[in-house]
Amino acid sequence: MYFELVLALLTGLAMSLAYQGPTLPDKGFTVARSAGTKVTVTKDNTLNGSYHSNFTRLQADRVEPLPLEIVNNFDAGPVNAYIQGLDSKGAVVFVAANGSLIYPSSHGSRLPVKIDHDLAIPLPRKGKSLSLKIPIPLSSGRVYFCQGNLSFFMLDTGYGEGLVQPSVTNMDDPSASLHWGFVELTYTAAGTVYANISYVDFVGLILSMALSTKDKPSRSQVTRGLRADAVQALCEGLWKQGKVDGQPWLGLCVVDENRRLIRILSPNYYRRLYDAAFEGYWNGYIDKVWRHYSYKPLTIDTQTPAGPVTCRVINNILRCLNDTRGYSRPLATDIWGCDSGPFGRVNGDNDVHIAVIPRLCAAFVRSTLLLPGGDVQPSLNSSHHYTVSPTHHYSRLVHELQVDGRGYAFSYDDVNPDGTEDASGLVSSGNPDTLTVYVGSPPTD
Repeated sequence: MYFELVLALLTGLAMSLAYQGPTLPDKGFTVARSAGTKVTVTKDNTLNGSYHSNFTRLQADRVEPLPLEIVNNFDAGPVNAYIQGLDSKGAVVFVAANGSLIYPSSHGSRLPVKIDHDLAIPLPRKGKSLSLKIPIPLSSGRVYFCQGNLSFFMLDTGYGEGLVQPSVTNMDDPSASLHWGFVELTYTAAGTVYANISYVDFVGLILSMALSTKDKPSRSQVTRGLRADAVQALCEGLWKQGKVDGQPWLGLCVVDENRRLIRILSPNYYRRLYDAAFEGYWNGYIDKVWRHYSYKPLTIDTQTPAGPVTCRVINNILRCLNDTRGYSRPLATDIWGCDSGPFGRVNGDNDVHIAVIPRLCAAFVRSTLLLPGGDVQPSLNSSHHYTVSPTHHYSRLVHELQVDGRGYAFSYDDVNPDGTEDASGLVSSGNPDTLTVYVGSPPTD
């Protein structure tokens, strides 16, 4: 153990004393500043709320409180929780440990101002749990968990109060060097709860959850998510892939200035830092796909009343029967995000087009279009996904490291043949009892 620790220090990568894998290099990572002071405002990290007043606070709708249990399974030090979202009037609100509500204000500032309230909910030591209650309906909610203290900001958007949340694509964000993650949460006025874990954007602090219900108290919905060592193992896998194909996969690994590994970015988010990264990664594959389907039909099962549709590349455009418009050759950025280029939606797209987009992009992401049986999409189960290169190796590794296969690794991870895998990290119920979140490692029962 002493030799391994010295070796890690010599290479500048003290990732974790719990990490027993091979020593990774000290160059090629993305480095987050340990004393970042630059706050960026984007659609990805801003929650737009309404203006509020003391009257708003007094009128906050109450429902039967949702019990929230937080189990601390984290090895590497103290963790804080933060509960935030929009109340039923659309105002930004945080829930404190005692269930009281905190309504932060920008005080009219058009620039982000740090919230001066104490928002953090300290978790008990490892092996202990904390019981809380969410007393109001909450939409667009998140329960953050951080090894340290996250910084949140408010600004006047001109049409309401905006909450500026920590950003994973700003390496100068005040929270950039901290190890954190979140669970998405909605609690409706009707008492229905939706909670979700996703890896579409990044992998950070490992979280899992379970939802018990009043009608089935002995049976919980469980999303175990990723292994406890997934951040380290994912980075190691990306490093190995980069050695094979020469692509900048290691850059997806974000470290602080002490070379402590804190999160892994998806390629879609990494391209926002370096737009030229992976620029020609898919070109050869796209050439083969376009050539293949210029003389052979591709069938897209829309899995809607429209049924299967036949597609063909004609004059360098993929065109599908009864579709309002065709699909140009995608770029790497289009495949990573599945929301631009041929995969972007426009007004006037019909139901066929809207159904083809996710199924076509998923086929590219998983590299199944040239496999036997790949001329019908979706028809191949997960055992056929990511089996050839180029492919979405971040998504491949995330799925390899999942305990139960739950949690999306890209936007359309729910595209599957009828009756097969459910990759969603969602738990939900209209009759909830307790939502339990596990921090650091998943439950074993």
